[in-house]
Amino acid sequence: MIILIVGPTCSGKSELAIRVAQNINAEIINGDAFQVYQELDIGTAKPTKKEREIVPHHLFDFVSPNKEYNVKDYQSDARNVIKELQSGHKNIIIVGGTGLYQKATLYDFNFGDEDNEVDMSDLDDLSNEELYEVLKKLDFEATRTIHMNNRKRVLRAIEIYRAHGVTKSSIIQSQNHKPIYEDIVFVGLDVERASLYDAINKRVDKMMECGLLEEVKNLKDKYDTTKHAFQAIGYKELLSYLNGEISFESAIELIKKNSRNYAKRQMTYFKHQMPVVWFNDKNEAYAYILGKVKQHDTNV
Repeated sequence: MIILIVGPTCSGKSELAIRVAQNINAEIINGDAFQVYQELDIGTAKPTKKEREIVPHHLFDFVSPNKEYNVKDYQSDARNVIKELQSGHKNIIIVGGTGLYQKATLYDFNFGDEDNEVDMSDLDDLSNEELYEVLKKLDFEATRTIHMNNRKRVLRAIEIYRAHGVTKSSIIQSQNHKPIYEDIVFVGLDVERASLYDAINKRVDKMMECGLLEEVKNLKDKYDTTKHAFQAIGYKELLSYLNGEISFESAIELIKKNSRNYAKRQMTYFKHQMPVVWFNDKNEAYAYILGKVKQHDTNV
């Protein structure tokens, strides 16, 4: 059985996943886009090494921050882990906040043939705004879900059109988007907005107390901070501070604001893209999952 545990940042997903895994012979797969990166620990709220020793964890902390790692890479890696665990008759828990990564893994997402070599050099000198205008003319629908400043995704959508002669949006719409695995349980943790925002603000303060600024300084000295890893909330804002672009106080407020906005976007995605059963209480979610596992084991 596969159990997907979702919800906004700071809702208690990891804690619930570990508790469930201990009781149903399960192993945990990371479902967060930034927890895959090595050394990005504090800002990504990655489970500690001690927590990861309680039950086996997969796809955490294994990609260099200098490496570009995308949703297709994750899809391949996650499906390989699922195949391995299923062959050992293990229950699987996928937990994290990146809905696209999770849906691409569990559903029939096909990213198309990427072997075609496409010349994109004519776009190198375009600003993000100019590049966005190019995409609008080719695939306006894609701009509804891709932010103008997400240069990598904008370029990828343009590349797909140039390589295949069809838009990324049309490829997505042509797929059935049905789960490719049987026996998936979709569970979400929903937290009252005021309480969630308060928890997010406190978590950011705690991260700073735990040395997030020092973590970012060390990473800045070691890696190319233009890479995707450094688009993670908490890192990009502190890098702006370290580069003299904003004040320290502004950076902290931006981290809190961006985290709150991200939580809102997460909930919108999860509530529209997957058949999640939502719980306000972690104990109720825990009992529901154990009931589903027991029912599954009885029917097998």
